[in-house]
Amino acid sequence: MPKEIKTITLKIFGGLASVNCYLIKTNDGFILIDTGDSGKRHELEKEINNAGCEPGNLNLIVITHGDSDHTGNAAYLREKFDTKIAMHQGDSGMVQKGDMLWNRNGNLLSKMISPFMGLGKSNRFTPDFYVEEGYDLSEYGLNAKIIHIPGHSLGSIGVLTKGGNLFCGDLFTNTKKPAINSIMDDKVAAEASIEKLKDLNVDIVHPGHGKSFRMEFVILVR
Repeated sequence: MPKEIKTITLKIFGGLASVNCYLIKTNDGFILIDTGDSGKRHELEKEINNAGCEPGNLNLIVITHGDSDHTGNAAYLREKFDTKIAMHQGDSGMVQKGDMLWNRNGNLLSKMISPFMGLGKSNRFTPDFYVEEGYDLSEYGLNAKIIHIPGHSLGSIGVLTKGGNLFCGDLFTNTKKPAINSIMDDKVAAEASIEKLKDLNVDIVHPGHGKSFRMEFVILVR
């Protein structure tokens, strides 16, 4: 069980939107889910430090998908905090090449924003290891498993704790109300991911953008 979940919300696109990172305190350290945009590095690091997370006790960084607003500080934090990065191999080229369209068919909206969403060379990285469906995070102090939930991207994953907290990346958003993310590369895969979640022990959904909400509201976003 997480001892504490700290939501770190960072402004992006000149303050027109925001993105969430989740710092989870466990019995023996911290796990960070997503790392925000590189332009907000100072704010992120300040929030992490204020929570008591420092080099030596950040056990793992989990990346829910390869977009730069979620991966922009991963390489920096890995070096600064002497930790490891885990993500799904399906999005590996996005962080290695800095191209959000690397594994996407590319709908109109994603093509429009892609020039602003590249991962700069200094922020590109190769993950320390890849995770797939069912990967157990207890080794890193968190009683949780990885759930593969493609749709937004091929390698999109969620982190589901034993207590029912789901960190879903960009499968859902909740900026005004709970909804399926407007950027879906594969709508059929997204529908299948949502159906999968309905059969799991999900209580609270923590999206990449917007406020957390109860899983019961997922029915309303269909």
